[in-house]
Amino acid sequence: MIVIALSGLAGSGKTTIGKRVSQHFNLKFISIGSLFREMAHELNVSLEEFHRMAENDPKYDLMVDSRALEEARKGNVLIEGHLACWILKDIADIKIYLMAPLEERAKRIAERDNLSLEKAIEEIKKREESNRKRYKEIYGIDINDLSIMDFVINTSKFSREGVEKILISIIEAYLSNKNASVSYDR
Repeated sequence: MIVIALSGLAGSGKTTIGKRVSQHFNLKFISIGSLFREMAHELNVSLEEFHRMAENDPKYDLMVDSRALEEARKGNVLIEGHLACWILKDIADIKIYLMAPLEERAKRIAERDNLSLEKAIEEIKKREESNRKRYKEIYGIDINDLSIMDFVINTSKFSREGVEKILISIIEAYLSNKNASVSYDR
């Protein structure tokens, strides 16, 4: 049984890489962003409207996070989301944070969503400021404090395949030592 939490900023590669790594280990893949979209659909509101609702009432974020916690408690899962590592800090075996410079993340999002680079940068900044404020108000979390992370990887330094290999190696090393007594010579 393993629980992996994967966080990062928009465009850092967390969903793409998370899906592939979870497939490699035959883990269930849960995207907190997808849970958020599912809840918007259940409430019959647009994603934009649901974001506004969440900005005005923390119960929506808390409901989504509660679903993520339920999935984590089942085990054998990789849960991906902006706050996954913080939400699952007491449950996750490994907490990984993916980052990349704003310009690189904007290029990825612009390509993915068929936006201009300027529009992608604008949307990222707006979304991240909204998220930063909500996370601080609701949870008291400073998303710039990465001290709880086990690993922080700048995805602009490696190809997607390279990042996947790094994560697979980390998880394999963890699994091989999980039940072994690890000691270090002094």
